[in-house]
Amino acid sequence: MIRVAGELARNLARAERAKKFRALALIAPLFVFLLVSFIGPITALLSKSFIDTDVAPILPRVTAEIIRWNGHDLPDEKTFAALIEDIRAASAAGTLARAATRLNYDVSGFRTLLFSTARNLPDTSTGSASDSLRTINDKWGEAETWGAIARAAGPTTSLFVLAAVDLQRDATGAIVPATKEEAIFLQMLARTFLIAACVTLFCLALGYPLAYTLANAPARIANILLVFVLLPFWTSLLVRTSAWIVLLQREGVVNSALVQAGLIDAPLPLLFTRFAVFVAMTHVLLPFMVLPLYAVMKSIPPVHTRAALSLGATPAAAFWRVYAPQTLPGVGAGVLMVFIQALGYYITPALVGGANDQMLSYFVAFYASKTINWGMAAALSLVLLAATMALYYLYDRVVGIDRIRLG
Repeated sequence: MIRVAGELARNLARAERAKKFRALALIAPLFVFLLVSFIGPITALLSKSFIDTDVAPILPRVTAEIIRWNGHDLPDEKTFAALIEDIRAASAAGTLARAATRLNYDVSGFRTLLFSTARNLPDTSTGSASDSLRTINDKWGEAETWGAIARAAGPTTSLFVLAAVDLQRDATGAIVPATKEEAIFLQMLARTFLIAACVTLFCLALGYPLAYTLANAPARIANILLVFVLLPFWTSLLVRTSAWIVLLQREGVVNSALVQAGLIDAPLPLLFTRFAVFVAMTHVLLPFMVLPLYAVMKSIPPVHTRAALSLGATPAAAFWRVYAPQTLPGVGAGVLMVFIQALGYYITPALVGGANDQMLSYFVAFYASKTINWGMAAALSLVLLAATMALYYLYDRVVGIDRIRLG
């Protein structure tokens, strides 16, 4: 009997292992797909916010020597000589541009300084290396110039992450606030959260009564209304945003209708404003609020409200004290979906908003495609991701993610 029981236990264990293996085999293709197409590229991008290997391979001698520099006085003669050798070697190899571009991210004008120095260096050194460089350009006699090289020595850097939160390092390595002209990103992050929060509130204000109507309307009418709710999903985001340009422009449909109705004397400036951003984003994101609310409202038994009315509650009291609390999981799901998507919006604010309506994603695209500053683009992405995760954590602590359900 004991032998039979032991054999049954072993067979059961083998069967369980086989089931787990089959389950892993089923999800393995999806995991590999996500790793290759999603997790891998995002990780590679974010890593560029702190990995710095552009300068050291091109200027190896000076980056090795400058490690010994105290950051206060000028570097020693050996470091000056190492820079001259590196500039000559990089100019001959045609690789100086990459190092110059990276150093220019830190100190504006460094690219010009490096190339002008390369052009004016004599073929052979005579006298002091420090005197030769300072004769070509007196910026080589400033500690901040050498501080930029020290900060770019790699293999890691805090330049981009600090710049993304309006901070920077001085020549000594101390973290200090960025200059007034460069301190724009925290303001941009606050604007991004403000626009996303406003759009979320607008979607909730419009979506809640719409979802309530869908959930309580007869099936035939509800199905027709649901088609209209889903209609934006069948149209390209670019087309929907372009349609708002046609509607809101100075000679557009809205202004023409208002002028013909006699409500205004001259067209209103509706396009390229914060108002246009709110309207277009609310239109695009409204279905993501309506659908979770509709799914939750459809599952609420009508008998609950009728029971409250039969016990003497007013219709308003029955709604707010009995019905509305049961819709909170749908509200939570809709708010979270709309807000997180709104944080990363780029096309809609770029097309219908003005210069003061651009969100953080605009600058991510700007640094990635215009200036080809991948480090700054990655750092801004990292800041936006960290802020979103912090908000998600706060939401979980206050509301509870486990309370969210889609029906």
